[in-house]
Amino acid sequence: MLFNSFNFFVIFPLIFAVYWVVPSKYQIVKKWVLIAVSYLLYLNWKPIYALILLFITGVTFAGGKILQNETDTERKRRKLICILGAVLTLLPLVVFKYYNFVNESCIRLLEACGIHFMLPGLNWAVPIGISFYTFQALGYMWDVYYGKIKAENCFTDYVLFCSFFPQTASGPISRYSELMPQIKTPHPFNYKQGVDGLKILLWGVFLKVVIADRLGIYVNTVYSNYIHYSGLNCLVACLFYTIQIYCDFAGYSLMAVGIGKCLGFDLVNNFRRPYFATSITDFWRRWHISLTRWLTAYVYIPLGGNRCSKFRQYCNIMLTFLVSGIWHGANWTFVLWGIVHGLLQCVEKILGIAPKGKYYELIESKKWLKPIRIVVTFFLIAFAWIFFRVPSISDAFGMIVKIMTNQGGMFQFIDNTIPVFLSLALLVGSELTEEYLYKDNRHGLLDNKYTIVRWALYVSLLTFILMYGVLDSTQFIYVSF
Repeated sequence: MLFNSFNFFVIFPLIFAVYWVVPSKYQIVKKWVLIAVSYLLYLNWKPIYALILLFITGVTFAGGKILQNETDTERKRRKLICILGAVLTLLPLVVFKYYNFVNESCIRLLEACGIHFMLPGLNWAVPIGISFYTFQALGYMWDVYYGKIKAENCFTDYVLFCSFFPQTASGPISRYSELMPQIKTPHPFNYKQGVDGLKILLWGVFLKVVIADRLGIYVNTVYSNYIHYSGLNCLVACLFYTIQIYCDFAGYSLMAVGIGKCLGFDLVNNFRRPYFATSITDFWRRWHISLTRWLTAYVYIPLGGNRCSKFRQYCNIMLTFLVSGIWHGANWTFVLWGIVHGLLQCVEKILGIAPKGKYYELIESKKWLKPIRIVVTFFLIAFAWIFFRVPSISDAFGMIVKIMTNQGGMFQFIDNTIPVFLSLALLVGSELTEEYLYKDNRHGLLDNKYTIVRWALYVSLLTFILMYGVLDSTQFIYVSF
């Protein structure tokens, strides 16, 4: 069930009431309430796919226990057990998300060689959130293997760790060491935490239904038929999509964090003003933080990280972003998107302008360069998003050519464009102001010390949501990943 759906906003107060009416001393009951809610919400989409979530939960729980018990055995045997557990854990993800992609790619390759061979495709929908909860469970098992944590003994707690509903569909990807202590520790209702949760939830809804979904109307119109629009239209759509995907994903993440806070849990913040980044390297420290640190911990560092030759380090970066691209989607466009980001990071390191680079400190000392670096980074990111959004690589290059040559002539207005642009400029401006004031996990506007300012903002956000919000339960972009 989507967080921006009417049904969820009707049912969440009931979930909140049932959860908090149970006294803290009956912690096991509270856990089972959350487990039941989590699985019922997942069953609401496609009931049969809840078995996949349970399968991954069971495999990684058993894998962790076996690896814990095998600490005194030879290293090779533990490694084989870990590999077997990882294969079983990744199997549903590979089958449901990548089978058709691999199948179609092989068919095209064979046809190019004059060989006609075809395997049947799968018509199954990808289970919602499978990439997120698979990586979270896999990260737990690998942490046990590397000796970073001890295996979990309570299956009930582990089931909740894997299925906690605020983060199942689109993250954030929590670490065991972050979420499990909160699951095990009884916590009474905290009024301030609940209020903070509602504030964050309100801001997340605003980003999603007002900015992301309103921009999405324009973006979808142009991207779906870019050949018939001017290069300027395509450029505007490209920039709008850059804002849309941020507000869509950050909006979901904030809703997840807000709902978690209302239930007494602190989930990791997935974003830290990413479009204020001064480099691509800096961007990935601010964008989808939970995925970035997962890839760093379980892909980049095991490959050798930066503790090797420069050439090997660049290869490690490219392989890490190749995994990132493949994780995002089963399409060559996502692979190319990951490669573009990997290449840009390598270029920054080669030029010595990345953190710890030869010229990094010198550039950082030039304060007047910062706005230029932010703008350049933003446009590089916007360029890469083209590959992320289009259905094929040929469409991506077709749209880039349109933008570069401004084919199509004058700007074409779409569906009462002028008032939409004016309202979106106001909304995006307020969002950027909020992001600029966001410091130390506190929202500058939402937590203003003046009561009248805070309430004026609450009322304004609700008004914008009701007046400009696209209230049709539009699916989140990252749900499909």
